[in-house]
Amino acid sequence: MSYRVKVITREEHLAFAAARPSVSHLQLPSWGEVKPDWRAEGLGWFDGEGRLAGAGLVLLRPLPKVRRYFAYLPEGPVIDWAAPDLEQWLAPLLAHLKARGAFTVRMGPPVVARRWSADAVKAAIADPAARRLGDVEATTREPGADEIAERLRRAGWRRTEPGGEDGFAAGQPQYVFQVPLAGRSLEEVQHGLNQQWRRNIKKAEKAGVKVVEGGYEDLPVFHTLYTETAERDRFVARPLSYFQRMWTALRAEDPGRMRLYLAHHDGDTLAAATMLTVGAHVWYSYGASTGRSREVQPNNALQWRMMCDAHERGAAVYDFRGITDTLEEGNHLLGLLRFKAGAGGEAVEYLGEWEHPLNKVLHTAFGLYLSRR
Repeated sequence: MSYRVKVITREEHLAFAAARPSVSHLQLPSWGEVKPDWRAEGLGWFDGEGRLAGAGLVLLRPLPKVRRYFAYLPEGPVIDWAAPDLEQWLAPLLAHLKARGAFTVRMGPPVVARRWSADAVKAAIADPAARRLGDVEATTREPGADEIAERLRRAGWRRTEPGGEDGFAAGQPQYVFQVPLAGRSLEEVQHGLNQQWRRNIKKAEKAGVKVVEGGYEDLPVFHTLYTETAERDRFVARPLSYFQRMWTALRAEDPGRMRLYLAHHDGDTLAAATMLTVGAHVWYSYGASTGRSREVQPNNALQWRMMCDAHERGAAVYDFRGITDTLEEGNHLLGLLRFKAGAGGEAVEYLGEWEHPLNKVLHTAFGLYLSRR
């Protein structure tokens, strides 16, 4: 079957996403409004009978002084990735974007390749011979993932190299940690927490930590903690305006799309986090905490409240988002992996991000520009 790709309306895009059990928040129209330095377009795949069969949000980043674009579909597009005629889906996407002036297309197929149980992750961390999670035998291999990757290679796509030594992909994380909620009672989810998590939740409760939902007016408090976290964990903080724009854009699309949680103790805000929801998928998006009063365990209390709320709202999965691939004891991100793995669930590897150069000269020049930043 051949498909035709064209720009779709916001209403068409949202209706298509609403009919799916899970679509990344990065593939919804509102995400384009969060990225003002990019031009956003909703694209639709139409079959021979004119029915909308796939959709995606593409972000177009212009090159300085020329009308040529780097095209990016984060965690998308939403198409039939298992289709034997995958090239029939991707070729019209490339043709459309080339006509729009794109010199390179990058995408992140929402296809799971492997899974590791929390116990498998714990064992890998404890194994001195294990250097990276990707080198450890997976608990589950998803059927068809290797074949999809091979089809992409044959069609001229190339997987992007993970950025840095921490295992995170150049764009969105290839490895995430997820806690399945579907078909499980809250007691079963709680039983899946390790002893340290359960102990810390009780300690926070006994110390009087209170977790509440906040609003737009609480974003500056969140951002103060977030900036402190960035300095401590050595990453570049986003400005307050970014989170204000997220709040406005996402909640205008759906009032429940983005929530803010804050953990209070004795009149002091010790931790905060944003939570995103699309359909039955809930993400812990951005987290922040202070070094003050860490002994009362506000982070465990915060996450448990968010997991409980996600469960109450019928979520199928609570997604902790990115984890490091490295298992090196000296890596500063290993503690975050330990924390997330303590919640039970599983580490999940996606196929990663893939690129297709449409103009090799500009593609190479852009790659050199990024490497020197």
